[in-house]
Order: sequence, then C-alpha cells, then structure tokens
Amino acid sequence: MPVPRNATFAIASLPLQSIAVHGFHAAQPFRAAIPSVAIAIAFLAGLKGCATTIAEARAAAEPARVFRWAGDPEGGAPFVEADPRQPDRLVGFDVEIANLIARGLGRTPEFITITFTSIVQSIVRGDADVGLSGLEDTPTRRATLAVTVPYYEFREVLSVRDADAATLRTLADFRGRTVGTLSDTIAYDILLRAEREYGLRAVSYDDDVHPYTDLVIGRVDAVLLDQVLAERRHRSVPGFTIQPDTIAVGHYVAVLSPQNAPLRDSIDEILRGAMRDGSLERIFRRWNVWNGDQSRLYADLLQGKPVQPFTAPGGLETSSLVTVSKWEAMKRYLPALLRASLVTIVLSCLSMGVAVVIGVLIATGRVYGAPPLRAILLGYVELIRGTPLLLQLFVIYYGLAAAIRLPAFAAALLGVALNYAAYESEIYRSALEAVPAGQLEAGRTLGLSTRQVLTLIRGPQALRLALAPMTNDFVALLKDSSLVSVLTVMELTKQTQIFATNLGSWVIPGTLCAALYLLMSLPLAAAARRLERHWKTSAA
Repeated sequence: MPVPRNATFAIASLPLQSIAVHGFHAAQPFRAAIPSVAIAIAFLAGLKGCATTIAEARAAAEPARVFRWAGDPEGGAPFVEADPRQPDRLVGFDVEIANLIARGLGRTPEFITITFTSIVQSIVRGDADVGLSGLEDTPTRRATLAVTVPYYEFREVLSVRDADAATLRTLADFRGRTVGTLSDTIAYDILLRAEREYGLRAVSYDDDVHPYTDLVIGRVDAVLLDQVLAERRHRSVPGFTIQPDTIAVGHYVAVLSPQNAPLRDSIDEILRGAMRDGSLERIFRRWNVWNGDQSRLYADLLQGKPVQPFTAPGGLETSSLVTVSKWEAMKRYLPALLRASLVTIVLSCLSMGVAVVIGVLIATGRVYGAPPLRAILLGYVELIRGTPLLLQLFVIYYGLAAAIRLPAFAAALLGVALNYAAYESEIYRSALEAVPAGQLEAGRTLGLSTRQVLTLIRGPQALRLALAPMTNDFVALLKDSSLVSVLTVMELTKQTQIFATNLGSWVIPGTLCAALYLLMSLPLAAAARRLERHWKTSAA
C-alpha cells in the first residue's frame, strides 16, 4: 500500500497511548511502548533511505542528460569566444557544432573552460565528455584517444612580413631564421623536423595572437599555422602576407576518452548526418570559413574512404612517439630535456644574481635612505609583490614592445630578477634590522663610519641570517622559471609538456622532469647547509 506524503507527520503526532494499541494496553508502563516507537522510527528511517536512494539515482542519471564539452575561449573566433555584445554567451563554429551534437544526442550542452594545451589531459581525466576547440587530428591522438571523424580540413600556410613576401616562400628559405607557431600542433612538429633539415629555429607560443604581432615587429621571421588562424589574424594585424603554397593539410576533430568509444561512434553518426543535410556547411558559411576542401572531405567520408590525419605535400612528415616504446621515446627526448635544463639553470642563476644585487640596494635604501627614497622603494616592493609574475613578464615583453624590443631570454631574465628582487629586499632588510643595536653603537664608538659599520659589522651578520631564506627563494625561483615559456623561452617544464603531449602520457616525462629539478635544487640546499655549519664552527 502506498505511503501518504504526510505519513511522517501523522505517525509522529500520535499520542503514546494511541501507539500502544498495537499490542499494549494504555495503562501499561511507559517503557512497554518503547518497542512500538522503535518500529515507527525504523519505518520512518526506511522512508528517508528510500528517498535518499531515489535522489542519488536521479543525480547519477543527470550527467547522462548533459553533454559536457571542453574548449578554450582564449582561442577566440571562429572557434570559441565570448560574444563581445553579450560576454556571458559563447559563439564560434565549434560552439555551434557542440550544440548540434548535443541535440543529436538528446542532451543539454554544458561548456567547460579548459586551456588549449590541457584539453586532452582533461578529457582523459574525465573532466568533460568531449574536447572541441580547433583540435587537430594527429597519429598520437588516434593512438591514445577516441577521435571523431574530421569535420573540417585546413591548410598549414606560412605568413611573412610584406617586405619578405617575394623571397621567403618555403621552409627551405628560412635557414638561420626564426619561425613561430603554436605548441602542441602539427605545425610545431613540422618546424621541429625543419630545424634538422633546413637549419631554421622553431619557437612555440601558447596562443595564436602573439606570433603574428611578433612577426610584424620583427621578433620572428615567419609564422606557420593553419589558414583559418592566419586569415583571422590578417584582418586584425596588418603588415604580413600569407603565402599561397600549402605546407601541410590537416583536419579538426573532436576528442574523447578512449573509454568513451560508444559516445564517439554516436557523434560520428551525427556529424555524418550533418554533412549529408548541409548543417555543417551552413555553420562554416556563417563563419566565412567554408571552401571547396570541405566538399571533397565530406564526399570521401560519406563514401567510407579513409582519411589520413594529415599530409605534407612538401615531403615533411612528423613522427609519433606512440609507435615506439616508452624507453625509446625517453632516449629520444632526453637530450632536449637536458638542453632545456641548461636553459633553466642559466636563467635561474643569472636572475638570482641580479635579484640579489637589486635586493641589497633596495634593502640598504630602506634602512639608511631618506624618507622620500624609502617611500619610493616601499612602493616598488608592494607593486611587485602585489601583482603576478606572469603579468609582469607579459608587460615587459609584449607591453613595452613599442618602446623597447627585448629578446625573449633577456625579457625573461629581467622579469624574474625584478620580481625576486622585491622579495629578497625584504629578507635583507629584516636581517639588517635584526643585528643588535649594541654592536652598531660599539662600531661607531670605535670611530667606524656608517659605511664601515654596514660592510664590516652589520652586513656579514645579516648575510648569515638571510642565508636560509635566500636558499629557499632560489629553489622557488628555479620552479617559477617555468613561467617564462610564455615568452617563447624553451625551459624544462615547457619541453616536458611537449614530450608528454607527443607521448600521450605524463608518467615518464613528469618523472624525468621532477628528477632534473631535484638534481638542480638539492645540491644548492646541501651547499647552503654546509656553509651554515662552517659559519657555526667558525663562530664557536
């Protein structure tokens, strides 16, 4: 018999004597009614448990009605971007394709923001069902993920400054020159191969905006990216020419976790249906990216013809690390990781050296300087400590480019040094002020000048006090140097990320990266401890 909704209220409101009629006389002692009360409570708990089970079942079924897709709005139109007229609304052809797929599945689309370089890893983790953000079809992704049929064919093209359009037309023309592109793309793999074959220098960016601005101002000599990105940037960044020759042909796909193959198959059917009825063509025409290449691609797919991830008419091909053993892949990438480690060590040591010098000057000025100087130095320290290092790097490298065009390594060194100088200055100031005032007075009594007191008495003692936090800061700087990859500096973490992307796993690359960082930081900590012990022995 169904239980009324107000059953809880009805039972709870009965007098104890009424409950007792189920086998107990009203005149019996109070404790005789306890078993019936216990039965009633157990009955109510069962009702609550049933309700909880139903709620949990509904919650478990809820994700099946939601189509979670991941993308990066920073990539901008025509892929995914926030509508300039309505920032809380997403627009782009990948947005429309995601909505098309969701309708075909009978689900509600839910967008999840993930940075472009982390989309694949997030899909494997299960943070989203599908990755859709101008993702390219590659052998590695086919081997490690569930990849849909291609829904767009693009051409990799070179962009050069207008003045170089007549002389720089193919990759073979760039010997000794610098060519930029996006990391984790077919174009970057092609440039790495071209480094060996043609002697050019490849640099990678984390976005598709700065390669073209750097091209116009002369930081790079060319940019290799697909024609969708090149044509979009050409409309907003004047001063460069898109060469007509095709370097390679690739495809955009959606990616899913390898365990999600059934969902991939359903999406494939939806995409093929959209190819037949013209839905995809209408989407791409709205975004002005439709061309004859798509008609040929769709005809091949609908006829069941196999489509290669990419082709390189110029003869350049990329190799997938997935086809070799993990240890063979490690052997191939270890030299690149060691070179990146050297960059990290050199950058960190030079940055720390500059930071120490500037930090000492700031600390000395704050302890001995006039009030106006102290206020200025305090303002600098608070400004640097109150803003992210990443923002400071962007301002130095990109924001000041109109006035001064620093090389990437120099800008990285300066940005990290200026940032850590503020923190070092606070360590040194505290150490200087921790020296007992009696020793300073004794020095003055002996006729020492303020400078002599600082260099002979106060400074050496402050150095001993500052050694431990200085060492800690240096180790932190080693790790923070990974941020300079946004300025196209190929340091250890960035090289590891490329290795992991090509391998399709973070286990071996992450372990190697951690080991190399430990090899750099542990000797430093050991040397600092040894110096501290030496000073203690000398003092004794």
